[in-house]
Amino acid sequence: MTTSPGPTVVDFPLRTPEEPLPLSQYASHREQSGLVRSHLPNGVPIWLVTRHEDVRAVLTHPKISANPDNEGFPNVGATMGVPKQDQIPGWFVGLDSPEHDRFRKVLIPEFTVRRVRDLRPAVEKTVDERIDAMLAGGNTADLVEDFALPVPSLVISSLLGVPSADRDFFESRTRTLVAIRTSTDEQRATATRELLRYINRLIAIKEKWRGEDLISRLLSTGQLSNEELSGVLLLLLIAGHETTANNIGLGVVTLLSNPEWIGSDRVVEELLRLHSVADMVALRVAVDDVEIAGQLIRKGEGIVPLIAAANHDTEVFGCPHAFNPERAERRHIAFGYGVHQCLGQNLVRVEMEIAYRRLFERIPTLELAVPMDELAFKYDGILFGLHELPVRW
Repeated sequence: MTTSPGPTVVDFPLRTPEEPLPLSQYASHREQSGLVRSHLPNGVPIWLVTRHEDVRAVLTHPKISANPDNEGFPNVGATMGVPKQDQIPGWFVGLDSPEHDRFRKVLIPEFTVRRVRDLRPAVEKTVDERIDAMLAGGNTADLVEDFALPVPSLVISSLLGVPSADRDFFESRTRTLVAIRTSTDEQRATATRELLRYINRLIAIKEKWRGEDLISRLLSTGQLSNEELSGVLLLLLIAGHETTANNIGLGVVTLLSNPEWIGSDRVVEELLRLHSVADMVALRVAVDDVEIAGQLIRKGEGIVPLIAAANHDTEVFGCPHAFNPERAERRHIAFGYGVHQCLGQNLVRVEMEIAYRRLFERIPTLELAVPMDELAFKYDGILFGLHELPVRW
């Protein structure tokens, strides 16, 4: 066993136009024994974890924490205007067991395969309405602005029981939250406050008049305070919005480049693995000395498990850089791993599947309106995707 900081320090992996995912860096890191020592862009030292097995070990180790309040926790980017965790009760993504488990236990029944199957008609309706709007606007569109971003926001608003008259407000505020390039920190903070006020009013209404919606069902459990429920709903909204939108946009580009797979029901899992949009989201810190891959990580040292690196590990996935929906290996961790694995993964899968199917069924002549090398990829955020996706038909 070695002791930190033994390994050679490497540059923090950054996406570039030449390599949207720094796969060559990841491959080089995986070839080293133990873990890789690096530093955040602000100079703070951290451990990079790039092998599939090691990433899963980090994400399930009881001495490694997801709580950003712990000393040494790495901070790699913007918070989208969201206040610190202790300012929003119910913001459970940064809690460890057993506190985290209390929230997750209440929410799991809402995102089962069966429950999400019941949501398919609502998702199909939302997708078709967005396609209708694009077609009514002519023969060109920005598929991010006009389709990929609105779909998940409108789906979650339907799930929460947001009245139709309020959905434009709801969608506009969520769009502000994820517009890292065009909205300021102040604008995102304002959007967060406005959404929380709206959610609190909606909870108060549902307390008096229950319906067939997520808020009503969660209130009926009696397991969450209203303040906790408000934070939970905001978290579901933020966590499920930009990630789903990014997956939809990138998936469309990949399918346009591989048209033989359009219409296949096998593409979703491979697209999730291939793009791994939440590469740097699963940030961690050691709360005690711990050994991973023979490397001693000291208490208080930050850890960055790289999801895309794990999903492109050649020891697990053959030719991982290739888009191959027929591959037998299905152990990707695009939704994370362990107790913090994405609760909404079944809903994301359904949204992606319906979005691709209906889009290409209804607009079979869809094509990029600019060359591939001119697409505006997100090299400047912790979530990978597209700022814009100009298309025509």
